[in-house]
Amino acid sequence: MKRILPALLACGVLIGISDSSGCGYHVAGKAELMPKNIHTIFIEPFHSGIPRTDISRLLSADLARELLSRTRFKVVSDPGQADAVLAGAITNFVSFSTTTDPVTARSTGAQVILQMNIYMNERTTGKSLFARNGYEFRERYEISENAATYFDESGTAVQRVTRDAARSIVSAILEDF
Repeated sequence: MKRILPALLACGVLIGISDSSGCGYHVAGKAELMPKNIHTIFIEPFHSGIPRTDISRLLSADLARELLSRTRFKVVSDPGQADAVLAGAITNFVSFSTTTDPVTARSTGAQVILQMNIYMNERTTGKSLFARNGYEFRERYEISENAATYFDESGTAVQRVTRDAARSIVSAILEDF
């Protein structure tokens, strides 16, 4: 027991030293490379050249939710009170059949693809804090083969793709990939 105690203490000291030495390892999603003077963000409505206006609304709401739940930033509704402005443009949205029933020739699976450009600028200086063009997100969904039990899941797929897009965008902004 006399030999074990000093060995355990030495291990504890070494572990304590190695933990505080700053090896550079960090868990994904925890790095924050944004300037320290950014505290508030205004999310501008996304410009959209597509007929589905719900996508812009859903994406803005999902981005606000992600920023509030995962970051230190406060989302503000007045651009004049913001340190940074997050904006973007939905450049394309398509939905198409991926699989069909060979007997009935009805679609049994579909996919939605959302493409966009995202940018965030410091409000007062206009300095670019983040920019990503050609961002693409995909979501698959099933279509019931039975017409009597058909349930349109395309709206749910759109909600999932905007939620996934918001999660990915916030991660990219925080880690500046």
